[in-house]
Amino acid sequence: MKFTFTNNITPEQKQFYDEHGFIHYKNFFTAEQISGALKAVEDLQTEWISQGLEKVNGIPIKYGLDENGNKIIQRFAFASLHSEYLHDLVQDERIDKLRYFIGEDARIAENEKDGLVVSHYVNTGDESTFSRLGWHTDGLRDLFTQFTLNPMLNIGIYIDDSPLEKGGLRLLDGTHKQGIFRMLFRKKYFVDNKADKDEIALEAESGDLTVHSGRIWHRAAMASVQGAASKRRMIYFPIIKGKYQPKSTESRTPFYHKFHRLLK
Repeated sequence: MKFTFTNNITPEQKQFYDEHGFIHYKNFFTAEQISGALKAVEDLQTEWISQGLEKVNGIPIKYGLDENGNKIIQRFAFASLHSEYLHDLVQDERIDKLRYFIGEDARIAENEKDGLVVSHYVNTGDESTFSRLGWHTDGLRDLFTQFTLNPMLNIGIYIDDSPLEKGGLRLLDGTHKQGIFRMLFRKKYFVDNKADKDEIALEAESGDLTVHSGRIWHRAAMASVQGAASKRRMIYFPIIKGKYQPKSTESRTPFYHKFHRLLK
């Protein structure tokens, strides 16, 4: 089921999110806004590649090659702290209203966790370094770093269309209501990327926006096509509650980023 966001979260939308743990909004951003976001991402990529940047606020930058063999950044964090356009994009008053899925005291975390992340998935066969992401929940890191599980939303903005053949987001409906044991052991974190018979594939178009709970099991499936046809670029950022924990240039690399060595 897909929704249109107008002025506020409606009771129907809140009920859907509470029951399923995710929600999908069509045409949240205009083509012009997405074009601006893509330019901002490409400008930042050019700048960071030229600088040979390895980490931002302790978070490693993941480099790779595109379908033409050109060096690209496939995952980079805290992008909105280095791009005025991306910062302004997440300050949209409609984004602010998404906080109410978990409470009015929630906040957009541009300088916490990994901040605003840009992911560039491309399947180039054996040369791929970032074409999928195994099953996981976003709340795991809170359990191990803060010893508590705070409410969290993961907001996704689609730069490219994401039809089924490009892989993309797969969710296990309702697992945001699971207990801690199932959250920890239902799947093998990041290692397991096998399709689940109960998974839901979210097919989206450029400009769409998705919201999912930090507790829900999800993965990014590999594209069944290769090259330019597999290109899928996303923007993600968290909305969170709990203790304010900003990152800085002095921040250490969190342990969970060791799992990214398993990604391919």
